[in-house]
Amino acid sequence: MFGKLFGRGGDGPEADPHALPAPRRGNGVHRLRALGDRRVLALVEAADTGDWEGVKEALAPFDLGRDHQVLGQLTDIDGLQDWIGRAVEEDKEHRALALLISGARHIAWGWEARTAARAVHVTQEQWRVFRERLQIAERQLLEAAELRPDWITPWRQLLTSARGMSLGSAIAETRRDAGLRRDPLDAEIHLEWLSQLQPRWGGEPGEALEFARAAFAAAPDGHRLGCVVAMAYIEEWVESDDGACLQQPRIRTELRQAAERSILHHAYERRLGWQGDYNIFAMALSLAGSSTASNVFRELEGAYTEWPWTYMSEPQKAYARFRKAF
Repeated sequence: MFGKLFGRGGDGPEADPHALPAPRRGNGVHRLRALGDRRVLALVEAADTGDWEGVKEALAPFDLGRDHQVLGQLTDIDGLQDWIGRAVEEDKEHRALALLISGARHIAWGWEARTAARAVHVTQEQWRVFRERLQIAERQLLEAAELRPDWITPWRQLLTSARGMSLGSAIAETRRDAGLRRDPLDAEIHLEWLSQLQPRWGGEPGEALEFARAAFAAAPDGHRLGCVVAMAYIEEWVESDDGACLQQPRIRTELRQAAERSILHHAYERRLGWQGDYNIFAMALSLAGSSTASNVFRELEGAYTEWPWTYMSEPQKAYARFRKAF
């Protein structure tokens, strides 16, 4: 069971030796911890205690310049910003790595100050702190990208800071293109650009879905870019005043076909953090009322990731409710 849930698809004879056991819950639902991986948990624990040497040691199996999911585990650690600056200044050999982690954390820390409220409800003091933290992130991430021109993760982060600071479409497009030159099929760059295209950030209605369809059409079968289509529909639901806006036969068909050609395709690779892809489809298919959601929930075996369920009140309960319904 755990090999299938946390490993590479469960086709091998042995379970993934790095898999964390799923905690027992009465309703069978559990939040995915540290991407379900013991090595990632060791990384998070080292960062949580301010152990820079431990962080570097734990990062040995990973390429943080390309692994958005592992970097994301670090950016959410409260207090990391209090000590990572010392690593930036003192560890010249690993300066780019420290800059990347610090810059990404400052973006998340900035958004914590801003909150997820609509812009009209954000106070002037919140805006001030938000911008200060994002300005630090900008400087650090641009330097990290200069030091390591092969890295893609700084460009995804810089897309987020550009949106938060309203730097304009020209800068955002330059950063998007910089990321896609390094990997034209990088799903996180596409997902971040999808956010940029939302009407609440200045995009036109339907623009994001058109972008998502074109991106997935250019991807091979089994590629996780299908998640961009699913996320585009979730974003449409977020933007709409109609909670049932996705419950249309054509949308159910498109989402089912996207799932079958991406996460449910035999060529799909269950890399570290694959449960996040499945959660995106689980939410989109559930909102559309598609029976394919049952296939996705079954493969997840109760593993819940906060994104994208945070768009709902009481996200984990919403996941459990939809899981039970299908």
